[in-house]
Amino acid sequence: MSTSPPPPSERAAKRLKLDHLNSDSFKNGVFLAPMVRSGALPTRLTALKHGASLVWSPEVVDKAILHAERVVDPVTGVISYNGKTRAIFTTHPVEKPYLIYQIGSASPELAVQAAKTVVQDVSGVDLNCGCPKPFSTHAGMGAALLTNPDLLCDILTALRRELPPEVTVSAKIRLLPSQDDTKRLVERIVRTGVSALTVHCRTRNMRPREAALIERLRGIVEFVDSLGAGIPVVANGDCQGWEDAKRVKRITGASSVMIATAAEANPSCFAVTPLRNLETTLIPSYLRLSKYLDNYWALTKFCVSQFKGVRSEMTKDEAHELKCRIIKAKGYEELTELVGSWTGDADLAEIVKSIHSRRSRPLLVDPPETPLSQLSPSAYNAEDYSSEEDPPLATPPDRPNPEPPTSCAPLGPSTAARMPQPALITGSDKLTPTPTPRHVSPFSP
Repeated sequence: MSTSPPPPSERAAKRLKLDHLNSDSFKNGVFLAPMVRSGALPTRLTALKHGASLVWSPEVVDKAILHAERVVDPVTGVISYNGKTRAIFTTHPVEKPYLIYQIGSASPELAVQAAKTVVQDVSGVDLNCGCPKPFSTHAGMGAALLTNPDLLCDILTALRRELPPEVTVSAKIRLLPSQDDTKRLVERIVRTGVSALTVHCRTRNMRPREAALIERLRGIVEFVDSLGAGIPVVANGDCQGWEDAKRVKRITGASSVMIATAAEANPSCFAVTPLRNLETTLIPSYLRLSKYLDNYWALTKFCVSQFKGVRSEMTKDEAHELKCRIIKAKGYEELTELVGSWTGDADLAEIVKSIHSRRSRPLLVDPPETPLSQLSPSAYNAEDYSSEEDPPLATPPDRPNPEPPTSCAPLGPSTAARMPQPALITGSDKLTPTPTPRHVSPFSP
């Protein structure tokens, strides 16, 4: 989706008419990944302005949303689901046609209740089956579901059965160490009736600093195609932006590509030409927008602290000083000199206009003539890899692998204290400790 007009020599593409999502909506696009804290409302709106096809909300634990109070701001239009102290989830009507709400759950009943709580304000619901962090896994959610495929599929089946047909249901998983086990899990997920499946091309034990195993995804994509269900597979892992998404799609054969880390650093990465000099082109408008939308200050400050892009107007030291100034501020008012007038209403109006004038911009690439698995290393496109080594097809040998034998977590909803507070509330964002290296397949008898 492009926010800029086509060249004069080209015939203008038709404006999009999007009543509701379906499986085709997950094809030929570039998506904003679900990210705790970083996937805040101002970031999602910025990503949509710059061409993101769809956006995912941060994961919200099922019980956290059940007793939230829905409040609509009559001035900004922001819809807030408020907890006891502050908003658990916020959205704006302009993003609804493109918004996927991600749920963290280990209970079909609670997942359905959570989805029905917000269903009027979203277009799709996604089950988090890949988060390796403790607030998910210790409660049987997130990546813990990978070792409990029965429960994972029960949740997806319940969501598909209970939600309106125009609301899509999808899942986001990680790779299992064994390609065969991954295919078995994927087949079961596809049979639940999901509209799409996202695969984060790392295993549960891998960390973001380790290269994603995107080459493994082609075999999974071809396997899903062979099932004949027409379910799009979305690739997630190490994509740097719109142009780089073409590389990922060419390698994996995936229907679409999802971006996380690069979008956290620069939400305009969905544009053909992303913004540069973020200190002057993005940060001031982001702060104005956040204040106008009443985005929680600490959350805004965290998001801005992650922004990083190509600079030509500021030195590294000047940019660092600016970030420090923002981080030390106690509230928006301390940054008036930086942003100028607080014209967040104008910034939102510009975003709304940009989204309403979106033009079709499908992510299309020429498929490789030969399956990737049959190519010799020298046959890979040189621009796809930064080294002469073979592309990685398995977890690096120095990493514990494969997955833990069990989730070691309560899997039923009967435990009253099952739900931990998400990182969005607690501020804790620790990585999951490395589990046991002994492999027991969840599909073994």
